[in-house]
Amino acid sequence: MAKAKTQVALVMGSDSDFPKLEGVVATFKEFGVGCEVRVMSAHRSPDAVAKFASGAEKRGLSVILAAAGGAAHLAGVIAGHTILPVIGIPIGGTALSGLDSLLSTVQMPAGIPVATVAVGSSGGTNAALLAVQILARSDAALAAKLRTYKKTMARKVAEKDRALQKKLN
Repeated sequence: MAKAKTQVALVMGSDSDFPKLEGVVATFKEFGVGCEVRVMSAHRSPDAVAKFASGAEKRGLSVILAAAGGAAHLAGVIAGHTILPVIGIPIGGTALSGLDSLLSTVQMPAGIPVATVAVGSSGGTNAALLAVQILARSDAALAAKLRTYKKTMARKVAEKDRALQKKLN
């Protein structure tokens, strides 16, 4: 199987965030979407972040996911340097259980949009799925994979309901 073309990037503020984001990479693999994974800090390596973000479109990226905890300025800084869609993933585990990260990511000034997902592993998975949905708008094969994914989810829920009904009766 040929290596998937890299269309998305996952940037995290610290390598300690990666265990919480492994589902993002797994989701991209499931859909055959190539993903570049990087560690950069909006505060500790701002020049690297600016260079990465300003060159992302030219390198062929289509969507950037930015995950950070605490002050969580990474997604906003990236969005300030690119016209690509940026999806912010607030990381929990901070003193405020991720609420600080969520508010820092979602409260962007007008003109610098950052789509923001939930704190926690479901947020990372949803960020990856949102990126796949964006890509699928111009990729019929990817759109078909998403339709199958949704049907599979619905089938699994129906199976769980049948099992519960059987147990109750």
